[in-house]
Amino acid sequence: MKIAQKKPATNALQLAGAYWWSNDKVFAWSLLLGVLCLNLGIVSISVLMNTWQSTFYQVIQNYDQAGFIKAIIDFGLLMLSFIFLSGYQLYLRMLLHIRWRRWLTDQYLNAWLYAKTYYRLQLMAGDKTDNPDQRVSEDIELFVSLSLRLSLDLVQDIVTILSFIFILWNLSGILLVNVSNYILPIPGYLVWAAIFYAAFGTLYTLKLGRPLVVLDFDQQRYEADFRFSLMRLRENAESIALYSGERREQANFQDRFMNIFHNYLAIATLRKKLLWLTTGYSHISIIFAIAVAAPQYFQGVIHLGQMFQITDAYRRVQEGFSFVVDSFTRIAEWRAVVSRLNNFLLSMYFVNSSLSGDYGLNISKVHHPSLTAKNLTIYLPSGRTLVNDFSLSLKPAEKLLIMGPSGCGKSTLLRALAGIWPYAKGELTFPIKDKIMFVPQKNYLPLSSLHDILLYPNLPKSMPASTLEAALSTCKLDYLIPKLHTLANWSQTLSLGEQQRIAFAQVLLQKPDWLFLDESTSAVDEKTEQVLYHTLLNRLYPTTIISVGHRQTLTNYHSTKLELDQAGCWQLSPT
Repeated sequence: MKIAQKKPATNALQLAGAYWWSNDKVFAWSLLLGVLCLNLGIVSISVLMNTWQSTFYQVIQNYDQAGFIKAIIDFGLLMLSFIFLSGYQLYLRMLLHIRWRRWLTDQYLNAWLYAKTYYRLQLMAGDKTDNPDQRVSEDIELFVSLSLRLSLDLVQDIVTILSFIFILWNLSGILLVNVSNYILPIPGYLVWAAIFYAAFGTLYTLKLGRPLVVLDFDQQRYEADFRFSLMRLRENAESIALYSGERREQANFQDRFMNIFHNYLAIATLRKKLLWLTTGYSHISIIFAIAVAAPQYFQGVIHLGQMFQITDAYRRVQEGFSFVVDSFTRIAEWRAVVSRLNNFLLSMYFVNSSLSGDYGLNISKVHHPSLTAKNLTIYLPSGRTLVNDFSLSLKPAEKLLIMGPSGCGKSTLLRALAGIWPYAKGELTFPIKDKIMFVPQKNYLPLSSLHDILLYPNLPKSMPASTLEAALSTCKLDYLIPKLHTLANWSQTLSLGEQQRIAFAQVLLQKPDWLFLDESTSAVDEKTEQVLYHTLLNRLYPTTIISVGHRQTLTNYHSTKLELDQAGCWQLSPT
């Protein structure tokens, strides 16, 4: 299922429902059925406890010692059953939770990584999607946990209402009300009291708490922005230290935190009012039930045990009807989570479907040894043309150098040839079986060992240590050989020049057929550059090399030069 390729869910039911018809549906429905059955068992024990209360307080009122002891034993058996069922209900619920989260995380990760959507989101979506990492890591977890919590609580409330409403109806009897000398009988009056009481609380809660949905949505966004700014300081610590930018960074942190602060105060004010409502609502309901049942008790219609039974049954029916009142904070949070996840899906769908008309790069792989670009025109997001009507055919073993002034589109041309630049039109063809490798100016070093980094992006596999050591030695990185299996944040440990030499070691080990180098020697000296390029030319024949650079020394390692200018024009010539 590629959820980034089709119109995404537009409501919570669609977002939640996909899992229940997925390839994990048998296990999902089995777990859900198990949880529901255990819920029914727990409610059944609650019904038995309600009956037990009547018996227990009655034997106390009658000074029945034998009945008292039996009631205590019955209570112990009921509690053991309740504890047993609750434990397994929690276990199955958590198992369903993690399997649903795993499936949904896979779907979002697939959509985010599909066709380099993660890259296009930065270029095209702008502020429409913020902090995709948080959407995947936190919002999916919240969505699953809240969906299960709310839906299962709702089911349990419905079952509780159905189980206790008949008890409460029968215990209520008929209330006779004198209205203008007319006796109005009200059967099951306690049930009607519970319904009206819950309806009043629900309507008032909805009216009072409606702004909480937007506030919760904004709070998550502000928290993520603040966390991201802190992460940026860590990633760029050296540059900020050289600029002495601490005061500016602190001001930036304070600005972002003040968004959190003010929004949190608004949430706190609203939740204070909701707490007043829900706390008063729940506590008043207890005395309300006793007050309503008291007339029958004092008239001798019911005994003490039945009064406690009525109070318990009323409390459970009223709580069942008060689902919105009791769960409104979670409902507001859940709606905010659904909104964020849907916005994320819509953004991914947008970047994969919006490029039409003026844009559209047709990329195909053919049984032909050449790489061909035909009528390739590259634009900036603003619509300005960078490279106009570019055509090129490269054969195996050719060496092309792309040069030109800064901002003329050299690196963007390379991105277009990689198929990741969305603002382009034309045709690209690649040899179908050839291996293509692109090396950026700043090499990406994952959080791993040098052994795994040298093999990236391939999955770690067995390769003789001597081969890896030889590649490091060739690229003048002998001193890193003892650290080959050391886990570290190498992007901060190594200089930019060392990272570029790591990239060349990766190239030597992975032996691509087509190699694109984007200013990949800009941070090394010319002598080291000479060693690196000569090594490529000698060891990787017939690899085709396409380089972007400014140094004239690079012409020594290439046979053809492509010059770009600021007007979108281009010219091919021998070096």
